Amino acid sequence: MSQDTLDGVDHLKRSIDWKQGLAIALGVPLLILPSLGYLPSYVAAAAILIWGLSILQTFFQNTAYAELATTFPEASGLPGFVQHVFRTENYKGKYDKGKLLGGSCAWFYALAWSSVLSIFSILVGGYLEALFPSLANHLTSYQLGLLSGVVIFTLLSVVNWFGLRDGAILGYILAAVSLIPLAVLTIAPFATGHVDMANITGSWAPADWSWNSHHILILFGLFAIALWSTGGWETAAIYAPEYKNPGRDVPKALYTCGVICFFSFVLVQAVVIGVLGVDGVQAEPISPLVPVAHAVFGDAGTTITIIMLIAAMILIIQTAYLGSARALHSMAEEGNLPRVLGHTNRRGTPFIAMFAAAAFNLALLFIGSIPAILAASAIGYTAANGIGLFAYVKAKTNPAFANLERPFKAPKGWKWVALAFGLFNLPLCVIGVVYLNSLEIGWTSTLLGFVVLASFIPIWLYTQHEVRSRAEKERRSATNAADDVIATQQVDRSVI
Repeated sequence: MSQDTLDGVDHLKRSIDWKQGLAIALGVPLLILPSLGYLPSYVAAAAILIWGLSILQTFFQNTAYAELATTFPEASGLPGFVQHVFRTENYKGKYDKGKLLGGSCAWFYALAWSSVLSIFSILVGGYLEALFPSLANHLTSYQLGLLSGVVIFTLLSVVNWFGLRDGAILGYILAAVSLIPLAVLTIAPFATGHVDMANITGSWAPADWSWNSHHILILFGLFAIALWSTGGWETAAIYAPEYKNPGRDVPKALYTCGVICFFSFVLVQAVVIGVLGVDGVQAEPISPLVPVAHAVFGDAGTTITIIMLIAAMILIIQTAYLGSARALHSMAEEGNLPRVLGHTNRRGTPFIAMFAAAAFNLALLFIGSIPAILAASAIGYTAANGIGLFAYVKAKTNPAFANLERPFKAPKGWKWVALAFGLFNLPLCVIGVVYLNSLEIGWTSTLLGFVVLASFIPIWLYTQHEVRSRAEKERRSATNAADDVIATQQVDRSVI
């Protein structure tokens, strides 16, 4: 019997190339949608600069992640290699603190990606109400969001049951339906002259902005919110165990997606401010692209935009669904979550982890508040990135990893770059986003977010008990088997 069978965890199958990994990650530019009106409410047109700087930050971070992903090709992206780096080999004590740290990082990461499903399901419900106003006569916005989530999760579960390759095919289809019209909507206002640069240059910063502790903490918080969106394109690395050639495919998928994200995030924010002005964006904070489409294309353009955005949001839900499920599968592989989450079907899909992610998000949908869900998500994702960068530093300095093959290598001295951005994320941006959340939604939702993040500890302790019990059972079985062999040999000798 193989060790995989004994452990009750199955390995993912190598079935995709970099183009298919890119297709799945192409939903990431849509992560700007919940924050298109949020950032300008604090920093006016300077939101354009924050998006650009945040993308540059993720280029630096993802260079480190690309090296880790190819150094540990069997690990599922950030949650996988962080768990691998921080665990202690042949640990003899009861609880491995390094393993707990790596598992916590993976838990933060999984929750951050998983919450995308519920956030965008709520948004889909809102856009459906705008597309079909008569629905408001029968369903509330809350009910419509909940129903949208159930339908979307069910459809994506069916599609992704048949493996990552088919999920990538869905990504190709949705990318054509949503990202191409999004590009047109971004470029057309510049071509038609609807973008007024005075709306940008004349409102570059709020009139009351000052570099005091209050505004600096807000700025750190905004970078955490921006990272929740821009950092998502590292998801192209999470499929390292499923790429046919990780050393070649991971960097190609990552950097191609990064270039697309840079222009997308910067230009989309510039367009909505250039067309509507800062005041116009704040008047339509959730869906500012709708009035942009109306200004450029008229009523027909508004309908097309809503249809396009719904398709786009399904694409990002697909990206998040796959990412969170594989993070949970990775944790089960490493013994940080119950091993039942590590099972895959015969097509290599971690279906139990996938269903667990869907169930968790159905519970989040009952909250019905995007800011409340985003509170824990942004905190967890920023902390996960900080720990992930510290893992890169350890992997570069610890002699235990010195002789590992590194098909892709970051430039010399990159560990110092990773350390700097790790400290920027944790603690600076985490403190900032906690402060920002306290201003926006109060301490109750923020504390609830910390409770959700901390719930990993009792789950992890149970899992360690499960791992020890299984190991003890296997040891006893091996001992009994050896005793049976010895007894059989003694009987044979007595007969002789």
